[in-house]
Amino acid sequence: MEDIEAPHHMLLLRNFMSQGLVHNQPLLYASPSREPRAFLGTLPSPVLPKDDKSRDQETEHEKGLRIAWQYRKYFGEHDQNIGVQRDGKPEYCNDFDLRKPLERHFLSSQNIDCISLQSSSNLASFSGRCSTFLAQLSRYDGNITCAGRIAIQSFFSPQCEYSNMEWEMLSFIRSLKGMVRSSNAVAVITFPPSLVSPSFSKRWQHLADTLLSVRAIPGIPLYQ
Repeated sequence: MEDIEAPHHMLLLRNFMSQGLVHNQPLLYASPSREPRAFLGTLPSPVLPKDDKSRDQETEHEKGLRIAWQYRKYFGEHDQNIGVQRDGKPEYCNDFDLRKPLERHFLSSQNIDCISLQSSSNLASFSGRCSTFLAQLSRYDGNITCAGRIAIQSFFSPQCEYSNMEWEMLSFIRSLKGMVRSSNAVAVITFPPSLVSPSFSKRWQHLADTLLSVRAIPGIPLYQ
């Protein structure tokens, strides 16, 4: 549930999307913007782990890891079976620096699908795009190394042509929930509760597996 006073929900959405791209996971992003791909340029970059040793003493192993990372950066390694590792162990969660944009090589993946909700004439076509995306992530094909993420921003925004079709939107969310549960994927949807009726908002909340209501604290800056 979005906060009308401050865009805190955007921080959660950006971190969610960045974490997936860092792990080379397929991403579907939908927004009411005419150019949704431009939003990818605002995604934060992961914070590099601090070395407890002296920074002026680099071991051969550390140097090798740094060189390997550069090769991955410039030659585009996109193996889904290789995750981010630290001390030889896979790292599934990162801290992100909101002041530093995500490096371009993460955004050049062919597994990123951006959809403008303004150009989707109806929910059936949007549902079809989601179904096509999730078809490559079937939970029953034995491939548990590949997971995907769906991020839908401001789903009830007035820019969407179907923003006044409450029951159709509920039907879409129910359908998407079923598709996600039968795939190796997770979806995050943000919506402005101030633009929907209280009864519709309650129904929407009951459909969610996890509900977050984000509100600003008066007097506290956004990035504090």
